[in-house]
Amino acid sequence: MSSPAQHTMSPFVKKLQLWRPLTPEEQQAVLDLPHQIEDVLPNRYLVREGDRPNHSCLLVEGFAFRQKVLVDGSRSISAVHMKGDMVDLQNSLLGVADHSVQALTRATVAFIPVDEIRRLAFAFPNVGLAMWHDTLVDGSVFREWIANIARREAAARLSHLLCEFGLRLEAIGLGDRLSFELPMTQEQLADATGLTAVHVNRTLRELDERGLIDRSKKYVAVADWKKLEVAGGFDDTYLHLRDKQTLLP
Repeated sequence: MSSPAQHTMSPFVKKLQLWRPLTPEEQQAVLDLPHQIEDVLPNRYLVREGDRPNHSCLLVEGFAFRQKVLVDGSRSISAVHMKGDMVDLQNSLLGVADHSVQALTRATVAFIPVDEIRRLAFAFPNVGLAMWHDTLVDGSVFREWIANIARREAAARLSHLLCEFGLRLEAIGLGDRLSFELPMTQEQLADATGLTAVHVNRTLRELDERGLIDRSKKYVAVADWKKLEVAGGFDDTYLHLRDKQTLLP
């Protein structure tokens, strides 16, 4: 057997085990998924809206984002994905991509045939349940992002996004909620929060002046986590990580 800790697919195993414990046999079945590895540059499309993808994409390294481009050319970013995320698992069943996925940073991506994803889910039902759980949590996150854009004011929107990003990085062992890299431009933050880039710039300065964060280029230091949570109305229930050992209390 391959060593899970050193295998290309190990981030996916680790992500699935956030949701359900997997036996050694089930872990190996995930590791054995056939795949093709590619190193991609920022802004490379992993999935284009309207495509009929033959592969699902696992982020082995780096970050990506989901987006919709409207008829006037404006863009809405609806999620940011990180190491271990299968960014288009739904396409293994839905067939036609209803949105696009682009690399946010340089990234390493494993392209897995959708037929193999389906085969794995039915051959190992516990793995299938973990993948189902993963897509349900994705849905939970989308609902929170809709509420963030629809009802929170600017400072709360950005505070909420920062809390989510830091907590997710920490949960998978990629960082610390109090100090992390946020690899997004102000334009991308604007598209993720329904603000303008100018408003984002002004609001980040406000959070800095209030003593909540210290942002230097793409690095964020959180000065007071509890105050940032309050500012964003942040309740991590929607991430469904509270009972996981990987998440600090």
